Amino acid sequence: MRPEKIAEHIRTAFPDEVIESVGFRGQVSVMVKKNRIKEMLLFLRDEPELSFDYLADLCGVDNLGRRETRFQVVYQLYSIKFGHRIRIKADVPIDDCIIDSVTEVWKGANWHERECFDMFGIVFKGHPDMRRILLPEDWEGHPLRKDYPAEGTEEKWKGFAEVLEKAEKFKGLELKEMKHEERPDGKIV
Repeated sequence: MRPEKIAEHIRTAFPDEVIESVGFRGQVSVMVKKNRIKEMLLFLRDEPELSFDYLADLCGVDNLGRRETRFQVVYQLYSIKFGHRIRIKADVPIDDCIIDSVTEVWKGANWHERECFDMFGIVFKGHPDMRRILLPEDWEGHPLRKDYPAEGTEEKWKGFAEVLEKAEKFKGLELKEMKHEERPDGKIV
């Protein structure tokens, strides 16, 4: 099914939730309100004509200075059965930086939602383990927000000295080059 037809299918099923759909170079993005995102994505997965059974990607976007709504969560969906794709973008305002988790729809969303939380500070309501995944738990801020200082925060991360100390301690334990020999039967040992 063509992406434009899929977008129309979504608009028919959720007329009050679709903000707009935009096509560019054969790809379509459907911008939606966040209120019924889980229900909408369940529909896209379970509707026999669509069968979006694979969440290819989920990521955050910071629109600081470009759009009225600060953040978006972007879902890249793929149907293995039909080979079609669609992109769903849900607006998430800074003053209500929460959206429903879709880990019950696709288990693979678990890691992506945690990464999005870690990097952007978007909270996924109902997520089974909503904690940082890339940065230490005591890290302050969210590095992919456009207002995060490019050179890092003024105060160094508390664990930084410990990491430097361990790096120095283990410096002498680098692997030495191993020599390999070929046996008469051709195997290398």
